[in-house]
Amino acid sequence: MGERAAALGLGRRCAVVTDSNVGEIYGDAVMAGLRKGGFEPVLVTVPAGEASKALGVVEKVCEEMIAAGLDRQAWVLALGGGVMGDLAGFVASVYYRGIPFVQAPTSVIAQVDSAVGGKTGVNAGSGKNLIGAFYQPRLVLADVGTLSTLPEREFNEGVAEMIKHAAIADGSLLDLLTPELLKNPETLTRVIRRNVEIKAKVVCQDEFETKGLRALLNFGHTIGHAIESTAGYGRFLHGEALSLGLIAASRLSVAKAGLAAADFERIFGALKRFKLPLRLPAELTTPALMETLRKDKKFAVGEVRFVLCRRLGEAFVSKDVSMEEISSVIEALR
Repeated sequence: MGERAAALGLGRRCAVVTDSNVGEIYGDAVMAGLRKGGFEPVLVTVPAGEASKALGVVEKVCEEMIAAGLDRQAWVLALGGGVMGDLAGFVASVYYRGIPFVQAPTSVIAQVDSAVGGKTGVNAGSGKNLIGAFYQPRLVLADVGTLSTLPEREFNEGVAEMIKHAAIADGSLLDLLTPELLKNPETLTRVIRRNVEIKAKVVCQDEFETKGLRALLNFGHTIGHAIESTAGYGRFLHGEALSLGLIAASRLSVAKAGLAAADFERIFGALKRFKLPLRLPAELTTPALMETLRKDKKFAVGEVRFVLCRRLGEAFVSKDVSMEEISSVIEALR
């Protein structure tokens, strides 16, 4: 890490922002590596979990950095999963009006999705990722070896984003997604690399979401985010809520876009292989989910924009999906 960071010409002082779980495993090694590279790192640790994606935590991190004497010549290293990347990246975007940052993702979901693309931010009480900024990292350093320390549940939730990428850009990926993936480092590296290529290609074409192309990455996320938010952050991991969103979006794709039933079954089967949720709990009512969904930033000026797939590997943004149809596929998740 120190050698890679030194090649970027960054300032000597930095903040390593991590969570209580990842910091315990990798904190000492990363700090030592940075010192070996000639840096003076400060470790800033926040509680693990989605609750740390909050403005109050941003303020606390900034206060710790100010107390440590870090100025505008400093930089931030985001060490951890998607929550840390989003939080630390947002801190970097606002600290002294913006300082450089580096991503060191340690989860599947971060390595294949959230660390790539420059979206940073925190959650608001009324929705996920509603407060944030586009802010690109100077480097994303993904070590697939860190994935071996993930609990099965957290590894599996990251695969949901891989399944999404397969649906929108490369259906052949589904054949590589088996429960033995973690036991085969060569295949795992190949799969991670392919997912990064898919995400990066879309981002390069529409970095700031002004052309509508980046919206394709939201396949399954409209309903997934509503489930995650309505359930209360922490009940479902992001990829678990996304699993239900992918099922709903795929069913809508069959009904509205001509997705073959066999392709739906391939998506559903992949989610099932990784023990991801396939059914919505009864207590998450459809009216409550629809109310949350109406606040989603992917709906422009009240207009419903929903990502559908014509076939595996080909997605598009449709304006031909009604709120009633969305409500129906939510009900079908029960």
